[in-house]
Order: sequence, then C-alpha cells, then structure tokens
Amino acid sequence: MSTSREYVEELLAKADIRINGDRAWDMQVHDETVFDQALSRGNLGLGESYMARLWDAESLDQFFFQLLRSGIQDEVNPARLIFHSLKSRVFNLQSKSKAWEVGQHHYDMGNDLYQSMLDERMVYTCGYWEKAKDVDEAQRHKLELCCKKLGLKPGMRVLDIGCGWGSFMQYAAENYGVECVGVTISKEQVALGKERCKGLPVEFRLQDYRELDEQFDRVISLGMFEHVGQKNYDDYMDVALRCTKEDGLFLLHTIGKNVSDTAADPWISKYIFPNGEIPSISQIGTALEEKFVCEDLHNFGADYDKTLMAWFENFDKAWPSIKSQFDDEFYRMWKYYLLSCAGAFRARDIQLWQWVLSPKGRVGGYLRPQL
Repeated sequence: MSTSREYVEELLAKADIRINGDRAWDMQVHDETVFDQALSRGNLGLGESYMARLWDAESLDQFFFQLLRSGIQDEVNPARLIFHSLKSRVFNLQSKSKAWEVGQHHYDMGNDLYQSMLDERMVYTCGYWEKAKDVDEAQRHKLELCCKKLGLKPGMRVLDIGCGWGSFMQYAAENYGVECVGVTISKEQVALGKERCKGLPVEFRLQDYRELDEQFDRVISLGMFEHVGQKNYDDYMDVALRCTKEDGLFLLHTIGKNVSDTAADPWISKYIFPNGEIPSISQIGTALEEKFVCEDLHNFGADYDKTLMAWFENFDKAWPSIKSQFDDEFYRMWKYYLLSCAGAFRARDIQLWQWVLSPKGRVGGYLRPQL
C-alpha cells in the first residue's frame, strides 16, 4: 500500500508537477503532513497548509494552472467534504439573515487594502483586456462596454445590484448623464462610495437586494450573483424583473462554473467569501425561464487571469505600507486567494459571463456593441 506522499506524487505527476522539483510550478514541501491534509480535506487542507508555511511554489498561479488543467482534482473526493456539499444543498446559506456575513467578513476588512490592490476606479470585478495595456485601462474598457451593452442615454435611471464602491455608477453618471441607485451590504463600501461620487446623481443604499421594488430603465449587477446561492436564483431574477421596465435591459456579470453538480470551494468559503456559490450556465438558464429573454451571452473568463495577476502585483507592491493592519498569515491567505483563482481561470476551470437580458425580447433583435 502506497504512502500519502507516494499517492500524491503519483497524482501530481499527471499534472507535470514534481515534489521539491526545480521548476517554478513545482511543489516545495516543508512538512510532509501536507499530503494527509490535502487528501483528507481537499483544497481546504491544501490552503490551510500553505497559510501555515507547510509548502510553497515559486509560481503559485502556474501550480494551480497545471493542477486544474490536468483534472486530477476530480480523482480526490475526500469524505469530509461531503458535509460541505450537503450543507450548501440543504440549507439556504444566502438567506436574508446570512447574506450580510460576506459584507462584514470580506468587503468591510478596510478600504486601504482594496484601494492599494484595485485599479484607480476601484472595480472589483474582471477587466476587459482585448485592447488594454494595464488594469486601469482594462477596467475602464469593461465599464464602457457595459454602458454600451445597456444602451445608456442621458436621463435614464439605472439600478446597480451589488454596487461595490460605485465604480460603474460613477463612470455611467460622468460619461452618459444617467442617474444611478446602488445597493450593497457593505458599510465600508457605502462610506467610501459616497465620498467618491460626491456631486453626482448617484444614491447608495445599505440594503439587501430582495427589498428592492421600483422600476428602472436599466439594471446591472457586476460580480454580485456569486453571493446569491442556488436556493435564491429564482427570487433574484424576480427582483431583477420587477425592477426592469418592460422595454429595459438587465446586464448580469458573473463568474460561472462548467458543471452544475459541484459544491462551493471550502477554502474560499471559509477564508474569503462566506456562503459564496458559483452558478453554472444551466442554473442561470433555468432561473431565467418565463422571466427574461437572453439577448446576448459573452464569455471573457480568460481575462480574469490577467486581472487577478494585476491585483496580486498591486497588493504585493503595497504590502509594506499596509502590513501593519494585518499579519503574515493574512499575506499568504490573500496571495493564495488571488493566485489560485488566476490559475483556475487560466485553466478555464471557471468562466466569466456577461448576460444581456430583456423582459420580453427586443423587437428587431439585439446587436452586441464593440469598443
């Protein structure tokens, strides 16, 4: 019978990863308990072992690219993870009472971290890199593309579900002359967002999306659907529908997974996004039925790799000036988060979709605009 190390070594060989090898993506093991941790608890064990300095990889993003592209993760199905999977299916982890947890845990950690990591507009979603040279330009192009897809015109009233620090609302108000209302569950985002959007026709509300009940010419949601949870997809689409005028448009921007029958990543759920859940294309499609017509579906998931790498570069560069607020374990946790996700998008294990939806279908059709 092979040891845990031998079994892991055999698995990693299928991904062209060597233990204590000399390539950037090879796994440097400092404590052999990491093998049992990874086999018994999957990515939760692997991530916690990394945070505890039990192993390293010179290029963590490339390590995860090799790992996920090979598909070997499907060969490890730890029994301990079954409870995590069942929990997300049985319980509503994104109910009204639990929905505020991610705001407190993640988005309210302090604006200094996000100001140092993100672009100048503080866009915390995937940039659009087709013609961009850096993350500032990629995010500006993404915001412009969203405005064009929605066909914004002066005087329109726009709802932003999960508005963050108001980057889209600020851009749309400044460049398209629209009025915006944004909802978020983060007190820190509201405070800084109001400051950044001072003097603009932009309103921030600290509010759960389920409480919305008024109509807008256009509705947008950038990177918030990942916090909704499959038990609430129908309710979410009901809210979006009742808030979108009959001749309006709704743009849904969300990370997506390739297979429906998978649970949320336990390490990400514990340390980064509590109760988060990535939807599949069929889950979104089912939630849309009898509510919206899909006018356009655009996948630019590979662009999230570049976005995350840019965020890590900014974070790493700014660490000396912000580390007094955190500790070394936080640095390794945040590095693991950003670079493991970059590797996952590079491997095309997860996607980024923009859906343009209309309540009844656009007469004459819809043509995706170009930058």
